[in-house]
Amino acid sequence: MRDYYEVLGVSKNATGDEIKKSYRKLALKFHPDRNQGNAEAEAKFKEISEAYAVLSDDEKKKQYDMFGNSGFHQKYSQEDIFRNTDFGQVFQEFDLGGDIFSRIFGSMGGGYAGAGRGRGGFGDSRQMKGQDVEFNLDVSFEEAFHGAKRPVNFSLSDGTTVNLSVTVPKGAKEGTKLRVAGKGARAPIPQGKPGDLYVNIVVTPHSRFKRNGDDIEVDVPVKISEGLLGTSKEVLTMDGTKKIKVPSGVKPGTKLRLRELGFPTSQGSRGDFYAVISYEVPDSLSTEQVSRIEELAKIGL
Repeated sequence: MRDYYEVLGVSKNATGDEIKKSYRKLALKFHPDRNQGNAEAEAKFKEISEAYAVLSDDEKKKQYDMFGNSGFHQKYSQEDIFRNTDFGQVFQEFDLGGDIFSRIFGSMGGGYAGAGRGRGGFGDSRQMKGQDVEFNLDVSFEEAFHGAKRPVNFSLSDGTTVNLSVTVPKGAKEGTKLRVAGKGARAPIPQGKPGDLYVNIVVTPHSRFKRNGDDIEVDVPVKISEGLLGTSKEVLTMDGTKKIKVPSGVKPGTKLRLRELGFPTSQGSRGDFYAVISYEVPDSLSTEQVSRIEELAKIGL
């Protein structure tokens, strides 16, 4: 899938009206009803409609900009992408087949918000869903690493209280969005389905460790003499204490890697753990230390 901005021919700073205008122009050009039997036009129509479904929705667009094309598609299914997109507003004034989306997208048709049944509309009132609900869940660094089951409790706008347990996957990242089907707001009509719950993961920073993608970094201070001569250090990782060898002449900021001791990934592998070397500089020096350093300075060190 190409970049959505490129697909619609708009910049990343495009306004909602600019995105809609560009989609409307392209959709009318490639609409299957205007290109009967043209498979290439239908494929283009699908592509621009998917791009519009994401970029016209503030939350989806935010997630797309945050995680990029590949990361976004790992979090959003096709059904998620098209849910609640109002194509009816774009086409309602044109004499075009309103059932085109259900024809070319099949079972995902229930995800579209439209202008009702009949010409120019999309969707079926029997498929009308309640609003989706978002909930921010704070998890610790350790819970994001190991995974966890967390209770989620919140109240809907109609006063309904929702209590459930959410599984935080191993390696969960900041901004991970977990979907719980059917736990959102009730549908506006009896025949409709409730919306979905989206749990946004917020990871609390660790006091020592820093996350960088799937990798973990920790600051390891060494004495100046240890950095010059080399030494061994014990480093606390998420897998317990590990010993690292600090080479002689190591420079501040050097990263020493411990393979596959980082965060678990969705592919079943793990990131790496990095010990980042820094030098301990004393606040003050004793008379003897000053004397020794002066001797070192005389021999060019």
